[in-house]
Amino acid sequence: MKNLLVIGYVWPEPTSSAAGSRMLQLLHFFLAENYNITFATTASQSQHAFDLKTLGIETAKIELNNTSFDDFLKKIQPEIVLFDRFMIEEQYGWRVDAICPEAIKILDTEDLHFLRNARRKALRTKTDLNKLMLNSDVAKREIASIYRCDLSLIISKIEMDLLTSIFKIPAEVIEYLPYLLDTEEIEKVAHSPSFQERQDFMFIGNFLHEPNWQTTLHLKQKIWPKIKQKLPEAKLHIYGAYASDKVYQLQNKKEGFVVHGRADTVDEVMQNHRILLAPIQFGAGLKGKMVDAMQNGLVSVTTPIGAEGISENHRWNGFICTSDDEIIDKAIQIYHDEEEWISRQKLGKAILKDKFSALNFTAAFQEKLIALKKNLTEHRSKNFIGTMLKFHNNRSTYFMSKFIEEKEKNKRNEYHT
Repeated sequence: MKNLLVIGYVWPEPTSSAAGSRMLQLLHFFLAENYNITFATTASQSQHAFDLKTLGIETAKIELNNTSFDDFLKKIQPEIVLFDRFMIEEQYGWRVDAICPEAIKILDTEDLHFLRNARRKALRTKTDLNKLMLNSDVAKREIASIYRCDLSLIISKIEMDLLTSIFKIPAEVIEYLPYLLDTEEIEKVAHSPSFQERQDFMFIGNFLHEPNWQTTLHLKQKIWPKIKQKLPEAKLHIYGAYASDKVYQLQNKKEGFVVHGRADTVDEVMQNHRILLAPIQFGAGLKGKMVDAMQNGLVSVTTPIGAEGISENHRWNGFICTSDDEIIDKAIQIYHDEEEWISRQKLGKAILKDKFSALNFTAAFQEKLIALKKNLTEHRSKNFIGTMLKFHNNRSTYFMSKFIEEKEKNKRNEYHT
């Protein structure tokens, strides 16, 4: 069997975040391709982490700035190394180059971190987005990481266009690979509760992710009070993993603003409610909550950022709104309009089938991997910028890592003496 090493930023938590679901989709793809998979990370395992061993995936705890990782690589001898976000490639990519130079390096960006950060600053400061991106240290790091890898997986066509047009990334080193849903996941909506069986509004999101906190705050302060005036019997239910005290402090049951924290199952809570209210103000990539809503027959009212990478030509399982007033008006309208609600719900299933059916993307990804294996030397020779960045990064990272390693050794020696 072929060996794949996945170096994770965290342990996958599909019940906590879209990133966890995305990672599991990739793991299932490689399992279907008969790869022997090892998942390694420095992160501590939480009680909500998916048990990868049930899939036959080996797991390992690794260390930063430690030559033990070199020995680990020598033992596994991976054909492919998949980095979970650019920060992981920065930390371990140079060691992979040194120990397993023939291994194909793949970066799963999850979303473009620099785009999310720049949008947040643009919203706060009213500065031009392109100017912020081009002057962003995070952009320089993330783009460099993309160049250093043989292939980077991009989850949104918007981000593909951004990378090729603004940053002039060669098309050969990036691959559009959105969420990969099987037929059963797409057809799930057919068995979801009806309009009359649902009630109230909801929002959901992992609160370690800043856009989810800001959206919840915006709902509390700007959106929900005006909806509540028109729909006095309705409630807004807030769900999300890792909700802190500041999230729970927003709860006011008299105002119909109810904070639940982590949902036991996303499907269950989404099938209980009628509208997903998601006035997302900044972010990047795909919003997993929107895809989950479509799967569960939950109509949504959101912003262009919330629908980005999913909607084309304003086609949506609800409404895409450009102002708070429009969000409020459309949310009130569709909450009572059963015929419109049913029509919008049907659109969700069509969007899932068109945009995220695994059958539409896995074959192209398979062919890309085969081509990389056959022509890796030629592929790399065409990417001079990547070669140059690897040369300079690997040397600087090597010396920094050795410095930190020796520093840690000295600390341990002083402790024992």
